[in-house]
Amino acid sequence: MFKHILVPLDGSSLAESVIPVVGALANCLKAKITLIHIIEANPPETVHGQHHISNEMEACQYLEQIASGLRKDGLLIETHVHTSCVEDLAKSLVDHAKEIDHDLIVMCTHGESGWKDRFIGSIAQQVIGLGALPVLLLHPIEDKVGINHSRSFSKFLLALDGNEDHEAGVKKSLELARELKAGLHLLTVVETYSTLSGSEAATGMLLPTATSIMLDLEEEDARERLEMMATDLRTKGFSVSLDVHRGDPVEWIVKDSYNHECDLIVLGTHGKSGINAFWAGSSAPRIPGLVKTAILLFPVHKS
Repeated sequence: MFKHILVPLDGSSLAESVIPVVGALANCLKAKITLIHIIEANPPETVHGQHHISNEMEACQYLEQIASGLRKDGLLIETHVHTSCVEDLAKSLVDHAKEIDHDLIVMCTHGESGWKDRFIGSIAQQVIGLGALPVLLLHPIEDKVGINHSRSFSKFLLALDGNEDHEAGVKKSLELARELKAGLHLLTVVETYSTLSGSEAATGMLLPTATSIMLDLEEEDARERLEMMATDLRTKGFSVSLDVHRGDPVEWIVKDSYNHECDLIVLGTHGKSGINAFWAGSSAPRIPGLVKTAILLFPVHKS
């Protein structure tokens, strides 16, 4: 299970909103936390309307202040300031894996649309594409006063498609769920004739009847597979629900996350062509913008 969590911070209150969640997670997992700030080659003067840290001394003082608060809770905290100016933040975060030896990166998805596009579409996606480490994306939860930092992970939505390339992520997710005593909602989405894309859509146009039969059989297989998995997990002490839907995977991931009150969505991604959920060709880059639920991304590498 995760034993060393890396938290990139830029000095903004939005970035800091992950700290209470990371602290609670580290406490439960007995994990170490490293707070990191990377000096950018051409840093903006402000981030999210707030002052942006741009020099080593300021960064060291800032990280140490955050670390001191966490140490009061008995957590093992380290800080690191990367002083060589970089232009590629994602690559720098991945490169630090060898130096810092972390096994999870936690990032905040910022609320402003422009930054969100940059942050999710570039940094988090590239981190997944470049490395072999999972990334936990947290949304700051706004209330009437400001940012509500509280969050629990009591139920996971686990997206499954039966692909062996994704089994590492599934195994890690189950380990995390056990540590957090979280329930599980298993989800598989089988395309319909109208939602097929790419080569499958072309085949469907040429062989519509055969394609429909194939999709119906795929649904039956998926349901049988999930039922078997759910039965096995229940014998191991997990609380499990499941759904097999037909249609667009992204839409059903979003719907089920709300309908089943899930507070963590687990997805696999190849990273290089977008956040692909577990389905090649899906429009999963939409997911972070459609939910306020935390998202745990596991890198998928084809065997």
